[in-house]
Amino acid sequence: MSSPLHFIHTSGALLTGHISSNFSYAFLCALSRVMALILLSFFIVFLLPPTNAQGDPPSPGYYPSSRVASLGFNQGFRTLWGPQNQRIEQGSLTVWLDRSSGSGFKSLNRYRSGYFGAAVKLQPGYTAGVITSFYLSNNEDYPGYHDEIDIEFLGTTTDKPYTLQTNVYMRGSGDGNIVGREMKFHLWFDPTKDFHNYAILWSPNEIIFFVDDVPIRRYPRKSDATFPLRPMWVYGSIWDASSWATEEGKYKADYQYQPFVGRYNNFKLGGCTTNGAATCRSISASPAGPSGLSSKQYAAMAWVQRNYKVYDYCADPSRDHTHTPEC
Repeated sequence: MSSPLHFIHTSGALLTGHISSNFSYAFLCALSRVMALILLSFFIVFLLPPTNAQGDPPSPGYYPSSRVASLGFNQGFRTLWGPQNQRIEQGSLTVWLDRSSGSGFKSLNRYRSGYFGAAVKLQPGYTAGVITSFYLSNNEDYPGYHDEIDIEFLGTTTDKPYTLQTNVYMRGSGDGNIVGREMKFHLWFDPTKDFHNYAILWSPNEIIFFVDDVPIRRYPRKSDATFPLRPMWVYGSIWDASSWATEEGKYKADYQYQPFVGRYNNFKLGGCTTNGAATCRSISASPAGPSGLSSKQYAAMAWVQRNYKVYDYCADPSRDHTHTPEC
């Protein structure tokens, strides 16, 4: 079978042979090249299979989730609020938000550091104003003055993707005076189609957020004042945050679409508890050592941030960066 290039050259030659001899040889050669380019473009556009312009992220080369055993819900957590809007089946958890309530859960232990993760599947369709979350906090220990490390899925309208918000703050109240350190992303997949793994690795040196073992954000400890150091519990919840969750509160939760459902399984709690051995060390985020990432992990993180990061508090000109000296 003749190759596409052979066809292109043959077509150009036939065309050349039928052009009036009044044309110059140079013009014939130029026309032949144009014909070849047109046919080659047709071959590329219409005959080659389509490809994803961005595709999946580069392989991180290291998978910290594989170093932490999976748990069923009851092995590591308990219901915190909204028990009527919560269902546990074979170690998996379903929570939902309706007009009456949302629902939340909390780890059985408090941790000094560790790897904390869950597989989550989100509600499709209109979910504006709704937040589905997985996070660390010590709000119950230090009300009005607590630390928090967040993974929050910000609900959306039917024509726009979910936003995954990561946040770190310390000694905040959550009453509007908090200094958040938000970095927001869209995802390279549809999080409503299937379960995907989301995780926080919190060590004395850094905080790293992972999606399917791909690091999407690294927050290093640059000073004690800008890093959460006090022990925290692990939480998850679904709740109505209409005042700010979707486009700064432009779109609210609409309960004609209730219930809004979040599903969790494959829980991972690979941490050092407050009552555990003092020699306990959390797992490393990478094969590079106790802190930092490997070159492959940095490359994967750079790809995600280049293609899917939609907000970075350090790059926000409206922020007062005297409150975020790490920027």
